[in-house]
Amino acid sequence: MRLKDRVAIVVGAGQSPGEGMGNGRATALTFAREGARVLCVDHNMASAQETIEMIVAQGGTAIAFKADVTQTAELKAMAADALARWGRIDILHNNVGVSLAGGDAELLDFTEEALERCVAINLKSCIFAAKQVIPIMRQQMSGAIINISSMAAITTYPYVAYKATKSAMIAFTEQLAYQNASYGIRANVILPGLMNTPMAVDTRAREFRKTRAEVEAERDAKVPLRKKMGTAWDVANAALFLASDEAGFITGVTLPVDGGASVRRG
Repeated sequence: MRLKDRVAIVVGAGQSPGEGMGNGRATALTFAREGARVLCVDHNMASAQETIEMIVAQGGTAIAFKADVTQTAELKAMAADALARWGRIDILHNNVGVSLAGGDAELLDFTEEALERCVAINLKSCIFAAKQVIPIMRQQMSGAIINISSMAAITTYPYVAYKATKSAMIAFTEQLAYQNASYGIRANVILPGLMNTPMAVDTRAREFRKTRAEVEAERDAKVPLRKKMGTAWDVANAALFLASDEAGFITGVTLPVDGGASVRRG
């Protein structure tokens, strides 16, 4: 019960269509298992409700909240709901992100519409979600914000918007950390590497007209550690550590969860 009696908002607690478990859902389940009361936020209420049912079945406490994260008014309502319901906000976990499904592409095929959509979902949502919870956390003199970036930010990655926005998320997290440290608020960012999630694998299978097994095999081969992609639980466990008191002296950190890809050179 490492998060006993804490209130957590998980933005992106549903998941993309496909097999297996997404990072947001796994994190919501993990936070609830460890004692947190979780507001599960997603634009797809049916998917968020599936997450709630899984949490409740395991004896946890969670509520689904529908929000379009590109709309700041809905992010404001999200924070207000958690505060009114439980009286505080201890953890904000920003998990939403889009690349190929948002029209992302290599530079010569890239469009203005894709840039605007990806920036709104990947970066704007993270910034304005933090804006809503920071005053509450400052008043409490405590809080933890965990943002999900990507190894795409620091390695070769062909698609313009995802790399740019996920790189910007690292800088924003560092800014959050140093501007709020005196209030007891910590901010850290996780960089998932090649993960076996519906967003990463099933989306690529559809986009490139391959089987899921083919995409899995291609991605597994690129991972140094055991030649096997990570899972959503690897990201969730990292988020749990950063949200817990065990990371009480850790802020402004960029944490790769990547099976060793970031230490490979050349």
